[in-house]
Amino acid sequence: MVAWRPAVPGISEVFHARIVNYEYPKHCHDTWTVLIVDDGAIRYDLDTRHHGAVGRTVSILPPGVVHNGYPSRRTGHFRKRNLYLDSGFLPLDLVGRAVDGSSFEDAALRAAIGALHDRLTAPDPLDVEERLAAIAERFRHRLLRRPPVVRDPEPTVADGLRDYLDGHLTGDVTLKNAAHLLDRSVAHLVRSFTRRYRISPHAYVIGARIDLARKLLLDGVPPARVAAETGFHDQAHLTRHFTRHVSIPPGRYAAGYPKAASGS
Repeated sequence: MVAWRPAVPGISEVFHARIVNYEYPKHCHDTWTVLIVDDGAIRYDLDTRHHGAVGRTVSILPPGVVHNGYPSRRTGHFRKRNLYLDSGFLPLDLVGRAVDGSSFEDAALRAAIGALHDRLTAPDPLDVEERLAAIAERFRHRLLRRPPVVRDPEPTVADGLRDYLDGHLTGDVTLKNAAHLLDRSVAHLVRSFTRRYRISPHAYVIGARIDLARKLLLDGVPPARVAAETGFHDQAHLTRHFTRHVSIPPGRYAAGYPKAASGS
């Protein structure tokens, strides 16, 4: 059993647990709870509705609604991964729909949630923001029970987002702020940008920061300072991405760079 709060906006808690022969008492949260089960099966009562979840399903429990949780009689246990997401994750007018239809099969959505969990031990906020936006959009479509109406990607919006990213490259970059400036949803921004430039906003920012880091390293700037000046959290964060992009860590990248001979 493990719980933590990743240093990214929108996620209040991550909780992984294996539960055996235990029943949660009735309680409620002030967050949206997204639940996937990796082994066994869970049953839960949400308000007056009875629901369950197994490996093929995704469950969402809305804020402020009383529920419990217990292993199914058949398995006697379950192993789960929970995301507790801030109340703004979905519109609150979807609470009733989530009570009525809390659990459903959606292989793509389950895979997206699993992939997000895999990245939350050492998260990149922009990457998490992209993934949460796509997950929220899919939940909206499922809860509304109608085919998604997806706005066509807009090249001009993609260009506007690129200008925003370039202007905030070494500081705090949030798609939420960009969405406010460009009057579009985060999911639409990501679709438009990815269609136009064949790369996600997160991957674009990381690549641009790595290019800047290379220049600074060759100027003799120490890796720790390079990390601070290029928008990475710390030297470890820089090293992880730099090694993936360049194949060697930043400390070795400029180690053999020939220094100009001093004049006599």
